[in-house]
Amino acid sequence: MSAFLRSCRRIFWALAAFSGMSNLLMLTGSFFMLQVYDRVLPGRSIPTLIALMALATVLYLFQGGLDLVRSRISGRVGRYLDEKLSIRVFDALVRMPLKTRADGDGLQPLRDLDQVRGFLSGGGPTALFDLPWMPIYLGVCFLFHFWIGVTALVGAVVLVGITMLTETRTRGPARASSRLAVSRSALAIEGRRNAEVLQAMGMRRQAALRWREVNVKYLAANERASDVANGLGGISKVFRSILQSLVLAVGAVLVINQESTAGIIIAGSILTARALAPVELAIANWKGFVAARQSGQRLDQLLKILPCEEERLALPAPGETLVVEHLYVGAPNAERPTLSEVSFALRRGQAVGIIGPSGSGKSTLARALVGVWPSVRGRIRLDNAALEHWASDALGRHIGYLPQDVELFEGSIAANIARFDVHATAAAVLEASRAAGAHDLILSLPDAYSTKIGEGGMTLSAGQRQRIGLARAFYGKPFLVVLDEPSSNLDSEGEEALTQAILNVRCRGGIVVVVAHRPKALEGVDHVLVLGDGRVQSFGKREEVLNRVLRNPVPLKVVAEGPGGGR
Repeated sequence: MSAFLRSCRRIFWALAAFSGMSNLLMLTGSFFMLQVYDRVLPGRSIPTLIALMALATVLYLFQGGLDLVRSRISGRVGRYLDEKLSIRVFDALVRMPLKTRADGDGLQPLRDLDQVRGFLSGGGPTALFDLPWMPIYLGVCFLFHFWIGVTALVGAVVLVGITMLTETRTRGPARASSRLAVSRSALAIEGRRNAEVLQAMGMRRQAALRWREVNVKYLAANERASDVANGLGGISKVFRSILQSLVLAVGAVLVINQESTAGIIIAGSILTARALAPVELAIANWKGFVAARQSGQRLDQLLKILPCEEERLALPAPGETLVVEHLYVGAPNAERPTLSEVSFALRRGQAVGIIGPSGSGKSTLARALVGVWPSVRGRIRLDNAALEHWASDALGRHIGYLPQDVELFEGSIAANIARFDVHATAAAVLEASRAAGAHDLILSLPDAYSTKIGEGGMTLSAGQRQRIGLARAFYGKPFLVVLDEPSSNLDSEGEEALTQAILNVRCRGGIVVVVAHRPKALEGVDHVLVLGDGRVQSFGKREEVLNRVLRNPVPLKVVAEGPGGGR
């Protein structure tokens, strides 16, 4: 965010220049009244009045044009911000769960971007650029008369004090409101995602009460911030009205004592109001300014934690080995690693089944193998190149991944299988679906490959989502295919298709890693790795390892019932 603002320095200088000219032209009304009262009326000169009116009209039109230009500049700055940062912010939003345990619904970065863009596109920058002109107006008031200047200066000091009070009083409620807004949205999304459980188990009222509790706190914090801003804004308006009348009263005293003219009274009153208008406008926009500043600080912190990936040299496609060396892996921000000292190696055409009790680290290893969770220590290598040596987009083309909880995206089945690749061909999509044994299943759907999945794939059954997710994992013939509980929602026909798919990957020279609880999922592998307490208990040929496991009294055996956890 700071870098963006620095890149806009020329634009802001131009905006400041337009604001300066506009503020100079705002003196038109004061000087017009001064000339009317002190020159036109005493001289009873209609031609002078017409000339002054024509000149004032031209200046007013010019001022209107300048205001239009600077408002459009502000709007373009907001759009420029979005064009420069929206992709980075979205990328950071997607990567954030992989690096940190983010609270809330995870959409706060997008809301922060909208907040900053809205402030830049609105009247906020204009109010800030008008503030430096207040001393100029006060100086002109002093030129009219010393006591008119003193009166305006006292009023300005009081309004600046109100502005500072607004800042200190709104800071806490604004932060609380922002924090509670995140929790409020997270609970709403959580309720929508678990609608079936809430309905089936009679939990809708409890969920609504939880949401209402947070919502009440959010409304209270928002109300406190609004009350402070609106209350102090109202006080500033009342004070401005009083001050304008006070300037007239001071001017009247000066006229009575023959120290000033009637024109100076009127012009001074108008000029005082103009001098204090930027402060009042700043107070009115202060809530937005505070929110935009907090949003900018959060975006700065986010983009600092998750910087752009460095450009990496394109590496040749892997095709020989997968080597895991002394690997330590833990969840984001975990105090200690879930996996410790894991080492094994596979060559092309081989497949390994990973088994072990729930909580032994099977899914953690799967996430590490595809680069989702970075290693604390140790390396994962594809053909001697460590995963961190690859750009994520380049690495993704050589990896197929089926997570435990299959998530599909809004769009057609074909687009999901093709990973939304704009250059995907029908032949590649069909090849992937046939490799996963999902072709006939997809043809049975109403619109076949053009069937719209809907949000999260909710229009499909769990088994259908898993088969389509499996096809997505096989798209593009990736060298390394990692399947986490691939048979958890499959029937016997689907399990047979899965076994054949694993064998097909092996036949074309790929490597397959299968996390499994069901024995059927291991039929296509030739190696088995046993995990227990986050460490490798055994690794070797499938028959040898399974025989040892069956003789081992420690509960590391493969079970046939239920998909289980394994995280």
